[in-house]
Amino acid sequence: MHGGPQYQWADAFRGDWQVYPGSGYIVAFPNPHGSTGYGQEFTNAISKHWEGAVYDDIMAVTDSLAKLPFVDSGRMGAMGWSWGGYMMMWLEGHTTRFKALASMMGVYDLPAMYGATEELWFPEWDLGGTPWNNKDYYEKASPHNYVRNFKTPCLIITGEKDYRVPYTQSLEFFTGLQKMGVPSRLIVFKNDGHWPDYVKSMPFYYNAHLDWFHKYLGGEPAPYDMVKMLRNQAFEK
Repeated sequence: MHGGPQYQWADAFRGDWQVYPGSGYIVAFPNPHGSTGYGQEFTNAISKHWEGAVYDDIMAVTDSLAKLPFVDSGRMGAMGWSWGGYMMMWLEGHTTRFKALASMMGVYDLPAMYGATEELWFPEWDLGGTPWNNKDYYEKASPHNYVRNFKTPCLIITGEKDYRVPYTQSLEFFTGLQKMGVPSRLIVFKNDGHWPDYVKSMPFYYNAHLDWFHKYLGGEPAPYDMVKMLRNQAFEK
């Protein structure tokens, strides 16, 4: 699930499109309501409706994938970053369809995020104002209000220098998962912002995903041991 949410998956080079299929996964990149490329009305449909039509679109894509003869419908996972990370947190509280999730730099507590982001115009546009002027929607669409429903194992990745979606959002999400007894792993890149460093962090980022999905979805093992990679011992001299 892409970020934005006013964004789109398009024809381009991206590591995700090589890494995961290379490890045996069937991967879909949907452009649900809110995505660009289908007219302004379609893009505007996400504003003040983060949780509705987009969730329905993702479930429809999931249903379509499950019908394919080469897809194991009992071992499906989902991942997303930024706004896509928000959607993973939303899925966590609203479906048990997936066997594993991965949420990167996601928005978890909408009122708290409003008070900490460096991009105030964005929540005011997308969420219909401030948390005190549009309290009902902030509460309705905030994943942190559905923590009692959390059940799906989830990998969480964030950057400590993320000022767009502060890393404390991921800390809150991880705490909720842990208190609910849900298998979860938190990775914080202390020197990264809203996206991991392409050279220093992305190798660990991709390895972490492959390690997590191998455990819960059954794809090929990650190429490197996570602990050794963390300690810079994965590569022999």
